[in-house]
Amino acid sequence: MVTGPDGKPRCPWGLSAEDYVAYHDSEWGRPVHGDDALFERLCLEAFQSGLSWITILRRRESFRSAFDSFKIASVAEFTDADRERLLADPGIIRNRAKVDATLANARVLADWPAGELDTLIWSYAPDAAKRPAPRTAADVPPVTDESTALSKALKKAGIRFVGPTTAYALMQACGLVNDHLADCFVRDSVASAGTARG
Repeated sequence: MVTGPDGKPRCPWGLSAEDYVAYHDSEWGRPVHGDDALFERLCLEAFQSGLSWITILRRRESFRSAFDSFKIASVAEFTDADRERLLADPGIIRNRAKVDATLANARVLADWPAGELDTLIWSYAPDAAKRPAPRTAADVPPVTDESTALSKALKKAGIRFVGPTTAYALMQACGLVNDHLADCFVRDSVASAGTARG
């Protein structure tokens, strides 16, 4: 654990950069629901692949502007001109494969019934009672059986750029698992928010 200037113990990464403090304290690990909200997290985790999360976090508002707040119905209608606009936008990560995957995924998800993405993702939340609180960062796995299964299910449904590691990062960020360390001051509030459903 690392104790911040406010005297509160946090996961070490939560104090590794100024931008991380608010994200760690108020967002990471708290339940996220809603198809568009989960689509945003899915896209941002994909863009993060191979990069540090701080790179994405610092550009998140630019991503939201570029992708119309990640509204699935809207992104699904993006044209070739939109694609070229995105690839020329210095505010986001201009990775052709990731941009193409985002547009393709939106088109797939636009045909799903409302709530289906939320239901599918949350169906892979493990039983919190069977997951001991991690004591150190070394106790936090990069991949789990559940994230591997979620990755396979999303890929089978036609969703691209979502491997098991990306799927697990999504699960952590969206509250399917509570990976705040045991002594982190945020852990209990995350758990009480209904983080992982058994």
